[in-house]
Amino acid sequence: MADNQGPQGNYDPAGSTQMFRAFVDEGPQGGRQQAAAPAASAGPRVGLIIGVIVAVAVVAAVAWLALK
Repeated sequence: MADNQGPQGNYDPAGSTQMFRAFVDEGPQGGRQQAAAPAASAGPRVGLIIGVIVAVAVVAAVAWLALK
């Protein structure tokens, strides 16, 4: 069996988790700008969805007028 208790280059997962949590809790100053990016990219997505809905409505209207 392997000896996992000595300092032989093995990292401590609990220590890594604690360091990660400290990093997340500290939060870099630029983190707020990154959090705003998904909200800013939602605009083009909404526009695309609205455009697709309008296109489908136009095609449906043309088809309805053609079959009338």
